[in-house]
Amino acid sequence: MKKILYIMGVSGSGKSTIGNKLSEALQLPFFDGDDFHPDANIQKMSAGSPLNETDRKPWLKLLNKLAIKELQNKGAVIACSALKESYREVLSNKIESEVKWIFLDGDIALILNRLKNRSSHFMPASLLQSQFDSLERPKSAITISIRNNPGTIIEEIIKKLKMKERREFGLIGLGVMGKNLSLNLAENGINLSLYNRQVEGVEEKVAEKFIQEQKLLENALGFEDLALFVSSLSQPRSILLMVKAGAALDELINEMIPYLSEGDVLIDGGNSHYKDTKRRIDFLKEKQIHFIGTGISGGEVGARNGPSIMPSGSVEAYKLVKPYLEVIAAKDSEGKTCCTYIGKDGAGHFVKMVHNGMEYAEMQLIAECYGLMRYGSGKTPDEIAQVYQSWMETGLSSYLLEITIKILKTKEGEDWLIDKILDKAGNKGTGSWTSIAAAELGIPSSMMTAALFARYTSSFKKNRIENEAIHKIHEPRSTHDMDHEILKKAYEFARLINHQQGFELIQAASTAYKWELNLSEIARIWTNGCIIRSSLMEDLVPVLKTSKNILNDADILPNVIKSLEALTEVLHLGLQSRQATPCFSAAINYWYASTNGQSTANIIQAQRDFFGAHRYHRTDDNSETTYHTNWSNL
Repeated sequence: MKKILYIMGVSGSGKSTIGNKLSEALQLPFFDGDDFHPDANIQKMSAGSPLNETDRKPWLKLLNKLAIKELQNKGAVIACSALKESYREVLSNKIESEVKWIFLDGDIALILNRLKNRSSHFMPASLLQSQFDSLERPKSAITISIRNNPGTIIEEIIKKLKMKERREFGLIGLGVMGKNLSLNLAENGINLSLYNRQVEGVEEKVAEKFIQEQKLLENALGFEDLALFVSSLSQPRSILLMVKAGAALDELINEMIPYLSEGDVLIDGGNSHYKDTKRRIDFLKEKQIHFIGTGISGGEVGARNGPSIMPSGSVEAYKLVKPYLEVIAAKDSEGKTCCTYIGKDGAGHFVKMVHNGMEYAEMQLIAECYGLMRYGSGKTPDEIAQVYQSWMETGLSSYLLEITIKILKTKEGEDWLIDKILDKAGNKGTGSWTSIAAAELGIPSSMMTAALFARYTSSFKKNRIENEAIHKIHEPRSTHDMDHEILKKAYEFARLINHQQGFELIQAASTAYKWELNLSEIARIWTNGCIIRSSLMEDLVPVLKTSKNILNDADILPNVIKSLEALTEVLHLGLQSRQATPCFSAAINYWYASTNGQSTANIIQAQRDFFGAHRYHRTDDNSETTYHTNWSNL
């Protein structure tokens, strides 16, 4: 931003020296106000007479014209005593908002000593007292003590200039995601204030150190003091919270409230539970503060280069932060941003939660394919990577498949790294939340739940080793040469089921909570930036514009039916080679259950009525009448 920096103070305070050095540091032109005095003024001061108002006025107007002219270029640094408020008004006439005052402050004894040692200036030391008598200390200037050396003074001025200029966007929490999002924001021209908590001996000056390390953040401000951080932002404030979900987030919000103002917007970019987001929106609404629950997917790389972003809350609040979120998001194949307003309340975090549940299932399917090829067919990681590469090139490309290929090709010396990674999968909660939400809404999201339980099973490593030692004696493994085309078809089938279950769950929530979610738009912002981006997701964008059941789409259904036999064969090979395939199994069971007009639930209803008198409906009565049988008398 173009600025006029007036370096002010009494004669001898160092205006010319500091002005020159500051202009070099900021790469701005420097002008010494003394060079613009008319000869009459110079002669008068040289003779030991102070200037009067009549003497100064033309000079001040001339410097004001100079400032206005320089603002048309880069701005400038101008040294001028500017002792009185009335002088400063003339100097800043018509450009008040673009002027910054830097007051070089020192006591008379110090400056008098400097003047006595200065021989090349027309201002005699005898006039110093008159300058102090005229000085009206500025109220809104950056005040700098002149006792330090020039280098230290310049550093302090630059630091305070940054502090003086309010930033347009704030970010709290400099973990991996927070750091990369801040770089993304800065690269897109957004002036930032960054805050990270201080933990003595553990986390100290995190924001300041990060800024010093990153050229992109040279205009950012770093804080450990929350009040100063909030006050550094222009209003209404927009603040992205990248902190741990749950109690820690609530504590931070409560700590921030005294410093916030009406109309400020807090953006929760963590993996918060959607019901907590709704609660926070309602709580802060009473204080006239906006809260936006925002799902952000893409991991470390996505945060830096462009994630998929899923914000929700009030439309009014979203409009305030829309420019910041959309500019850092990934772009789809048509150049549209992969950020869209999802809906009310906690809809954004719900959609992100389902994204993560689908991600669990996608990862598990790739892992099951790996297990069938590695342990069922004896393929090496390199050979499996080649199979996956062929899938990528024939219509099954996805980010997860792409990174798996790289993983399988990675070696440490002569050994594959994958063989040195302990087979205990972690999870951060969103997977279990998805299964719980599905249960609460009555939606059979069986593949996500199967993937979640597969991770839980993997965590019992000691038990698995003990059980293998016992049972492998009685049930030896058998290996089979697997047809990779059959495995590919089975994988394609299961992925379609996973995507159907995910969007089915989102639609159920939309109906239950009156969110009015747009499934096609959600699929669109998942085509880039996020973890589950794929060519399949791109294909589903037009499908979901007209249908809520992707499996019934005229183009998709024939492939589903053709792939069914392949999945049956893959499951058979899995059983023969003792390879667990929970997601593949969940996929085919969902298909059979959802496409079979006659289920076995009549047995369940009869059992419920037998032991609990829960009653049942009859196939020969289409009314809502329920029946009970006295089973004990039969």
